[in-house]
Amino acid sequence: MFSNSGPEISSTLAMVSPGAALRAGLDRVLQARMGALVVVGDGPEVLSICTGGFLLDTEYSPQRLYELAKMDGAIILSSDAKRIARANVHLMPDPKVVTTETGTRHRTGERVARSLGVPVLTVSEEQSVITVYRNDKKKSLASIASLLSKSNQALATLERYKTRLDEVLTRLDYLEDQQMVSFSDIVLVLQRYEMVRRIAEEIEVSLLELGDDGRLVELQLNELSSGFEFDYRSVVEDYLGACSIKEADSVIELLGSIPTDELLVVETVTKALLANPLCAKVWVAQVGATNKETIFEEGRTALRGMRALSRAHEVPLNVRSALLDGLPYGRSLSDMTFDDLLGIEGMSEQWARVIADIFNIEVQAQ
Repeated sequence: MFSNSGPEISSTLAMVSPGAALRAGLDRVLQARMGALVVVGDGPEVLSICTGGFLLDTEYSPQRLYELAKMDGAIILSSDAKRIARANVHLMPDPKVVTTETGTRHRTGERVARSLGVPVLTVSEEQSVITVYRNDKKKSLASIASLLSKSNQALATLERYKTRLDEVLTRLDYLEDQQMVSFSDIVLVLQRYEMVRRIAEEIEVSLLELGDDGRLVELQLNELSSGFEFDYRSVVEDYLGACSIKEADSVIELLGSIPTDELLVVETVTKALLANPLCAKVWVAQVGATNKETIFEEGRTALRGMRALSRAHEVPLNVRSALLDGLPYGRSLSDMTFDDLLGIEGMSEQWARVIADIFNIEVQAQ
């Protein structure tokens, strides 16, 4: 849900999670204190850099992977890792591809992953570590005990940050009632949301590595993050000028690009947001200011109503999207009439009545 580490590396980590057949074979190699280089993919682009070795084209099994790892060359698996295509292969990737590794096996593995985009797995004979490469991503797999300990610590941290987030949201509710929400208030809320998202993302990566052993951690994560994504997005939609899903995504992406140490500084987050034309447009329109530095101190705004809508769980995503796209710039849902709601493209009379009920909008007899 939260992860932005990329679907490619995520799917690869799932492939080598505890309980998976491929992980069982790699663990056998690890326990025997041997090394291995495994490429998952036997397409033309992989075969073009292969020399030597021999063709197998046989069904994969952990035992076979272990036996073949006794030879020095690389092992080539099918893209679904269900068949062993070749073994004892010498790989010749482009030597110009940049690598940060020093060992021969790991340098080759990283270059293959970077140049061809296929999953590459290495087992270090000396360090007893399994490393996963995919494109420019690299991940060393930790032990189950280490992962569980790290995940439990992350869950405790997530719970603390979630408590702090709830506190600033309670304050935001009060300020909304008093119509006294300022830019600094919104920045503080978004700062806490983004920190919670990043911690949850770290736990999700650990869950991929834990496989079936991470069920209890996953249950706790789901409990702590239930409804989180909608709530985070609704603050952006309410206060940062997002008039479409695409614009909301762009603001969330901006927040996600801020380094963690800078994210902890409210002033840094403020400057990053005000440097975004979409966000700056809102505050200039609200206070009539042209000097962005004064907006932080003077800015006051009224909510558009997307937060209140996010609490109404019966409203489906397509209706939320229609409201966001059709809500005139600078208008709040609470200021709309029933006819205004009916005039929004994609809005049915049934859902218009539901929205009107949420915001106490008078519905004229039809």
